Amino acid sequence: MDVRDAVEADADALSAIADVPSDVIRNLIHDRTVRVADRDETAAGPNADTDDEGPDVAGFVSFDVRDRTVHVTQLGGTERACEQLLTEPVRFATAEGMTVELLTVENDEVTRSAATAAGFERDGTGPAFDGEETIRYCLDPSDPA
Repeated sequence: MDVRDAVEADADALSAIADVPSDVIRNLIHDRTVRVADRDETAAGPNADTDDEGPDVAGFVSFDVRDRTVHVTQLGGTERACEQLLTEPVRFATAEGMTVELLTVENDEVTRSAATAAGFERDGTGPAFDGEETIRYCLDPSDPA
């Protein structure tokens, strides 16, 4: 699985994964750091059932920095892709001496599993989005625990 920077041509594929309009994804690509995992030849990506002729994307992550914390703002795709993609904000946080935080809704098993596999620890609840409670996961790359 290759990980690369997202480009505008990825917007439709990422839109299908995140279930949001392509314009929202285009803005995300311009406003945040967005990394994409391209599907390898042996595994179907989460948008493989679409007629989209664009890139075959297995997943993506977006993140930004506020208050010395790297915030994962979007994560979607296959569990394997999400696990690999979480290394991107963690690598950035490690280099900059920051912590990483991500929020997910309770029923998002892929994100919860990927976060746990990447070393994140559950750190309470986060704000509600569209009436759904969220779980906060944190990782301090400098903490040897």
